[in-house]
Amino acid sequence: MANIDLIKLKKKSRILQIKFDDDLSADLDFEYLRVHSPSAEVRGHGKGQEILQVGKQDVVLLEILPVGNYAVKLIFDDGHDSGIYTWNYLYELSINKDDYLKVYKSKVEIFNNQENL
Repeated sequence: MANIDLIKLKKKSRILQIKFDDDLSADLDFEYLRVHSPSAEVRGHGKGQEILQVGKQDVVLLEILPVGNYAVKLIFDDGHDSGIYTWNYLYELSINKDDYLKVYKSKVEIFNNQENL
C-alpha cells in the first residue's frame, strides 16, 4: 500500500507535487489529474462506460481536501469535485503517467478527427 509523505499544490506551475514513502516523487499536472479522475463522471459505472474528458487543458485545481488517512478529494474550477484519489491510485497515476498520457492523447486525437468529419 502506498503512503504519501508530501502532497503540495503548486498553482503557479499547475501541478500537484507528491512524494511517496518509498521515495518515488511525481509532478502531476492539473489536466492529467482531472481527466483521470476516479469518479463515475469519468469512469462511468462499469467497464466500457468511460467518458472521455476533453477541453480540460486549462482546468485549475483549486483545493485538496483530506479523506481520512488514505485519500484526498480534489476540487477543480470546472465544478468537478466527486473523485476520491486514494494514495494507491495517485501512486498508479504517478508510475504510469507516460503510458496513461499517451493513451489519453491518442483518444483525444481520434475524438477530434471524428468531430472534424
